Amino acid sequence: MDDQPVRWAVTPYGRNAGSSRVRVFEWLDRTGLDFAVSSYLSRRNATPSRLARHPVALLQAERRLRDIATARPRRLLLHREASPLSRGASEQRLLTSSEFAVYDFDDALQWDHGDGGLARRIAPKSLKARVAVRYADRVIAGNTVLADWASQHHRDVVVIPSCVAPETYARKTTHDLHDPPRLGWIGSPDNEAHLLLIEEALTEVHRRTGARLTIIGTTRPSLGPLESFTHRVAWSAASQRTALAELDVGLMPVPDTLYSRGKCGYKLLQYGAAALPAIASPVGVNAEILSLFGAPMAPHAHDWTDAILGLLASPASAREQLGRRAHDVTCRRYSYAEWLPRWEAALELEATR
Repeated sequence: MDDQPVRWAVTPYGRNAGSSRVRVFEWLDRTGLDFAVSSYLSRRNATPSRLARHPVALLQAERRLRDIATARPRRLLLHREASPLSRGASEQRLLTSSEFAVYDFDDALQWDHGDGGLARRIAPKSLKARVAVRYADRVIAGNTVLADWASQHHRDVVVIPSCVAPETYARKTTHDLHDPPRLGWIGSPDNEAHLLLIEEALTEVHRRTGARLTIIGTTRPSLGPLESFTHRVAWSAASQRTALAELDVGLMPVPDTLYSRGKCGYKLLQYGAAALPAIASPVGVNAEILSLFGAPMAPHAHDWTDAILGLLASPASAREQLGRRAHDVTCRRYSYAEWLPRWEAALELEATR
């Protein structure tokens, strides 16, 4: 590989996948430095069925990873995993072949042992995460829960949260309720089932107020009885930045599991970018973000009815104050503009200019 760039970013998904977009592509767009990017199949996911449909692209992706290691880049950023087929060898080869290699992760991959199918059990993310943390020169964790675990295996761990660009989101201009009220959720199909955790609360709020649910994500119905009062908006870069401002309350129910405690609270930050009042389960970093926002917490399923009704019954000025505080906190503590210098320092990019 002649004339290879000195900086490489390796991620399992393409730009349209939330994790890769937030943790890799948005940073690269802002550095002003040239990075070559390997995104495996450049799709939103790398499920076994998708891999099986693209055997040639799969072979090319595996060859590209070997070529990157052979090129010995000066800087390497590895996000989550190099290959869905690897048990850690691909990650180790990339990290040890680079002059300075950084491993970045934003989910509790160390506790993902491969539930959900044979292919995932053969190459579990937990095994790859442990290998990557061991062989990286530095580890970037998306929150303190992940950093605490990584620090048990590596002496150089920094926390850089998943960030948003508030300036690109439409901001709510009025907090008067729509008629009927609009509750909202944004996310991937993988997490949409979390709304079923609060199915009874949503049904009761709908019965009492007529409130409807807007889902910004997939247009495929999957929520059973909730679909009778659900409106779906297909996710796109444009819709995620404009549709949130048209809602009245953002929702983020999360199961209290070991894996969920490692999540980075990204939905809350998106709601904050839009100055949208929100309610969430105080699981993991969510508890810290909710506290900073001054937003309602709903620890248990039975808390959600009162939390939603309380926010809907509040005066518009109270919802506006919540939205404004969430927006201010998001800008000051979770924006790319605030964290870019520290991200560049974590990769020691100055030495490669």
